[in-house]
Amino acid sequence: MSARLAVGLMLTLAVTARAEGPTAEEKADLAAKLLAFQQQLSDWQPAPAARDAEADVFVCAKAVEWLLRHDEFYKPADLATAHKVLETGAGRLALAKEGKFPWRSEPGSHVLGYRSKIDKSVQPFAVTFPPNYDPNAMTRWPVQVVLHGRNANLHEVSFFQQHDGKTPKEPAAQTWVQLDVFGRTNNAYRWAGETDVFEALSALRRVCRIDDHRITLWGFSMGGAGAWHLGLHYPDRWSSVGAGAGFVDTIEYLGLKAPLSPLHQRLIHIYDAVDYVENAANVPIIGYGGELDKQLLAASTMHRLGQERGVEIPLLVGPGVEHKWHPDSFREFQEFHARHTEAGRPRYPAPGRIRFATWTLKYNQCDWVTILEQRVPYEQSIVEAQVHPDDDVLEVSTTNVVLLSLSRDVAEFVRIDDGDPLPLRNAADGLLPSVDFEKVGDTWRGLDYRASRQLMESPGLRKRHDLQGPIDDAFMEPFLVVEPSGSPWHASHAEYTTFVKDRFLAEFDKWLRGRPPVVQDNRLTDEDIADNNLILFGDPGSNAVLARIVRSLPLTWTRDELSLNNQNFAPANSALAMIFPNPLNPRRYVVINSGHTFHEAEFKASNATLYPRLGDIAVIGFERRADGTFGETILFNEIFNSTWGLPGASPEE
Repeated sequence: MSARLAVGLMLTLAVTARAEGPTAEEKADLAAKLLAFQQQLSDWQPAPAARDAEADVFVCAKAVEWLLRHDEFYKPADLATAHKVLETGAGRLALAKEGKFPWRSEPGSHVLGYRSKIDKSVQPFAVTFPPNYDPNAMTRWPVQVVLHGRNANLHEVSFFQQHDGKTPKEPAAQTWVQLDVFGRTNNAYRWAGETDVFEALSALRRVCRIDDHRITLWGFSMGGAGAWHLGLHYPDRWSSVGAGAGFVDTIEYLGLKAPLSPLHQRLIHIYDAVDYVENAANVPIIGYGGELDKQLLAASTMHRLGQERGVEIPLLVGPGVEHKWHPDSFREFQEFHARHTEAGRPRYPAPGRIRFATWTLKYNQCDWVTILEQRVPYEQSIVEAQVHPDDDVLEVSTTNVVLLSLSRDVAEFVRIDDGDPLPLRNAADGLLPSVDFEKVGDTWRGLDYRASRQLMESPGLRKRHDLQGPIDDAFMEPFLVVEPSGSPWHASHAEYTTFVKDRFLAEFDKWLRGRPPVVQDNRLTDEDIADNNLILFGDPGSNAVLARIVRSLPLTWTRDELSLNNQNFAPANSALAMIFPNPLNPRRYVVINSGHTFHEAEFKASNATLYPRLGDIAVIGFERRADGTFGETILFNEIFNSTWGLPGASPEE
């Protein structure tokens, strides 16, 4: 019996009735139809021509499976819509077997699917083709990427109901292809929700020809928060950005009275858009809020900060309206994007001037500037660069940057922080598209070809992009949960780490809409190690992978003692939680005894609460409760420095 078939049988047996929802018999009928469709999918061997469209069929089954798995019948229409989604899937399957995929080209809206690199789950997205769309023409289409607002009733089935088979409200006015992002439901496009935006955009590229220089990003409410975030953290991806309402910070938006801890004050710099205002210098961005909407604060704050920092962020205010679009404001909002779509994003290597700021190496690139290493993590890094065409010199000034990459075709020479001119166009033997520069003391020097290659291939214990932490970062790229198969040093520790693992699997399944892949330690392959961040649970006695790497970690862990940073903890009632470059593959992470560091309460609350609760390394004291859950106390919580050392272990300055 296939795993998918087994899941279907489990659904049939497990469904229960909710007083306000479908009856048990109605759910059982739906589960039986799902099981039959899953069997058809299990028997299907797609022809090569159907490979790209395969996920469009599978996403129909996934939608109904998750609806039943989590008993998410929020609205009376959900049951009927679920049956319709299965009918859609069956129709697509029949057509795909004939080599026909009309839903990938017909004008109107269609829910499609892709398989995520993160967890191999199938995720939906919606595409709306304009009336004159011709898939065979060589036209490259502008794209509007639209981020939805928070919707507690949102799931894959309701996403189908909203988008599949719909016609545009103003079809004659649409001159672009529209991508409506699912974003793994409600997380303000953070973490796996952020990855979803770019994976959906990549999937769209396999459906139609798009113009990468004419991609508009916009959203309202939670979608506005997502637009502020993604627009300013990735300023070189969009021809324009628009944010309606939403939020741009953590503390003021949540109305926090008690101050966050110093560590959490550093970690909220990852997402708070107010810390990235300078990046509006690199992309046209506009904010909107209703005159009577408290979320007008987001756009008005960004407008004010833009004025203070010398960047333009226009502000639209909808007269007399609360949390919605005013039609005149929305028209002006779309006219703003139309102007910048017409102009398009400057072609590489333009523009001749860049002003880029970040607080983390997760967001480290703008056009031809890449910050490779910070001196101090979670302090602001700034690069300002301008080409002087008269003498073909690129003038660069930096703050909190010690390793920098610049595209070679920008200028003949570069002068960094008022130092001596250095070769750029012909540096590093002219063999690489970018040239790396390293700050040694107060002096910048260019790296030759060999040093640059070594830097790319063997970063060593230096924080780099996608190797900068914190723990939550591991779940934005492919990851694999590794369960222990051996004998634990302490039964209490094993019970607690199993609780942590099971909590993570359940929360990711429910709130991030995927089933995390799991393998036992004794079945881990070299390919698994090469391709995934490894999420290890247990201790060096129970988990063979932990036993292999424990001596390469910046701590001492024995049966009787866990020692780090001159502090000792008892493994019988305290557990390590950490992220670190995997000693078996330093280009990937290893995470120990942790999933996401925020939990169900945060997912249910405001999206602004989805910030890390742990840094790079922590020790959690635990105590078993009568109900089988555990009380948890943070005993130690820190961020590694730029060389993956504990504070005080190696200098950052």
